[in-house]
Amino acid sequence: MGSFSLFHWLIVLILIGVPLIFIFRKPPAGPNRFGGLPQAMGFGQAIASFFKNYVTFSGRASRSEFWYSTLFVLLVGIALYVVDRSETLNRIWSLATFLPSIAMAARRLHDVNRSGWHQLLGLLAPIGTIAVLVWYCKAPTADHSREAVFA
Repeated sequence: MGSFSLFHWLIVLILIGVPLIFIFRKPPAGPNRFGGLPQAMGFGQAIASFFKNYVTFSGRASRSEFWYSTLFVLLVGIALYVVDRSETLNRIWSLATFLPSIAMAARRLHDVNRSGWHQLLGLLAPIGTIAVLVWYCKAPTADHSREAVFA
């Protein structure tokens, strides 16, 4: 009962080692391969962009666009839970915003020159979740933008 078998070490390696490979691998050097630098947005603009780009996985999303949209989805979810304790409306809202949230997260990762597939690392807790959250918060640097190359 007290021994740590080979199977346990394999699980540890998968949960910790595999995410570390993707986390510490540098994004490609040079200009951002996902397009030009996105514009900063206000709360209303970010929500409009969230629903306008419903399942658009290409392009980039600024930090303000991502976080304002996330805040809006969270606040509406809380309000729907307060109104309907049976969670029926909340489940409908979650289904309606599932794909746009994934698309927004992919565009946010594109802003730091990472593939949208990197958000799957968030499923490998705790290391993958922390890394994805850090990438969501990270600002694009001058070398991440095509405008910086041509300026």
